[in-house]
Amino acid sequence: MRPHRVRTVRRLARAVVAASAAVATLAFGLTTTSQAANPTLREAAEPTGRFIGTAVNDGLLSNSTYRNIASTEFSSVTAENAMKWESVEPQRGQFNWAGADRLVQFAQQNDQLVYGHTLVWHSQMPDWLENGSFSNSELRTIMTDHVTTQVSRYRGQIPRWDVVNEAFNEDGTFRQSKFYQQLGESYIADSFRAAHAADPSAKLFINDYNVEGVNAKSDGLYRLVQRLLDQGVPIHGVGLQSHLIVGQVPGTLQQNIQRFANLGLEVVITELDIRMQMPADSSKLQRQAQDYRAVANACLAVDGCTGITVWGISDRDSWVPDVFEGQGAACPYDENYQPKPAYEALRAAFVEAGGGDPGDPGDPGDPGTGSCTAVFTVSNRWSTGSVVSVSVRTTQALNTWRVEFDLPSGVTVASGWNGGFSQSGSRVTVTNAPYNGTVSAGGTLSFGFQTSGGAAQDGTAVSLGGQRCAAG
Repeated sequence: MRPHRVRTVRRLARAVVAASAAVATLAFGLTTTSQAANPTLREAAEPTGRFIGTAVNDGLLSNSTYRNIASTEFSSVTAENAMKWESVEPQRGQFNWAGADRLVQFAQQNDQLVYGHTLVWHSQMPDWLENGSFSNSELRTIMTDHVTTQVSRYRGQIPRWDVVNEAFNEDGTFRQSKFYQQLGESYIADSFRAAHAADPSAKLFINDYNVEGVNAKSDGLYRLVQRLLDQGVPIHGVGLQSHLIVGQVPGTLQQNIQRFANLGLEVVITELDIRMQMPADSSKLQRQAQDYRAVANACLAVDGCTGITVWGISDRDSWVPDVFEGQGAACPYDENYQPKPAYEALRAAFVEAGGGDPGDPGDPGDPGTGSCTAVFTVSNRWSTGSVVSVSVRTTQALNTWRVEFDLPSGVTVASGWNGGFSQSGSRVTVTNAPYNGTVSAGGTLSFGFQTSGGAAQDGTAVSLGGQRCAAG
């Protein structure tokens, strides 16, 4: 997480985002009518046992469109800024709970969970704390008193808290924050113990960014969590922020989620957004949708991954353009609060994982049961790879298409043609290229790819738009 303050400057590039997203929306065959006929994100997520959340900007709750999306589409809400230390205790011992209380009341009115964010963080501290001089014992007391006061206020109302946030450097060493410099590693355990004493029913998380894949930073986090568990510290989960870039979803995301889950911990994707270099266009937005789907699939593949929170609703309100010059369009909704392909990808992932049809039966991009036949052929194979061709015949006209299948364990797509390829674990998703998305009723779509790590298998089952195709 980076500083997520309310922004007042909006870039001219955002007009381009809106126009490009509108083009992509048309390309995906979405209309107001078909959107209304499909389940919301929270309805799609419910059968999977996971929550789908969003960060809420307190200053935007007066916007009826924003408020309606936040209340109907999501089953969990996180305060973007209203629960951070500078917001709730701007002067030492003087608390302002107005924004935090509004979020809790909003969630209760809409039958939503609240994800508490965040208690101890090196950034967005009030000036009196950030620039104050304290002895070690005084700083420890300030920290634990703050944790105790905030968690106690919402005891029984907030089931999950980010207790410690962004404690690591990129190389897996501890960040030299005010707390670490004066208190050492023990500040982390003390924060968790204070939070647990204040609300024993709450699940307590450590949260960080650039720890989504297996790397030096996530290794450092993993070692810390092991030590905390060995010491009996009440830690219950790990938050993977997932501020990602289009085309750069870590290939080890699911593996990383699984290794933390194997420790008996919950894992949550806490701050998901996927940014791109501006201007946006339909090709980038389509790839973004594939990446959102890959992240969702990785979570849904691991029982211990209990939810996904997107960091903000629309590109209009995203923090990204103000921090990453020339980048943006990171959210599931566009500048006009219209759902993007990324939204559709998230919803489809939840629906399919919940055992349903991920598409609207009226949407020509998602044919119904029995409306396709597929031929999956391995045309060449060797000990470490193979060449595969896939053709799918559809009885319905398509504006876009999405094909999915599973490869044997350890086998990955090395390269492909006539489509966009993404892989999460064994599951491969292929979407149309910009030039072959339109297929007439009775027509055939085709693509091919090369594997590494082993060979694919002839006759592998194929799904089109989430529906299993008959073997051709």
